[in-house]
Amino acid sequence: MSSPSRPLHVLWMLISRYQQYLAWRDAAQMRTARIRAETQAQQQLQAMLHANPSGQLGHAVLDDESALRKSRLIE
Repeated sequence: MSSPSRPLHVLWMLISRYQQYLAWRDAAQMRTARIRAETQAQQQLQAMLHANPSGQLGHAVLDDESALRKSRLIE
């Protein structure tokens, strides 16, 4: 006969594996969303540079730390 704790252990193991699967799926979705957002940001920057050929945005870059600090978005 199996001990009473054996079925609980199996149940716990199955729940644990399912939770790990959910975590992996969430991480994959977040990677996809991050890539999509970075691509969109790059496209928007290119569109801004194309729409403003005067040179005012000619040196714009994504994640420019000095510009972010100057605008106080980061410290």
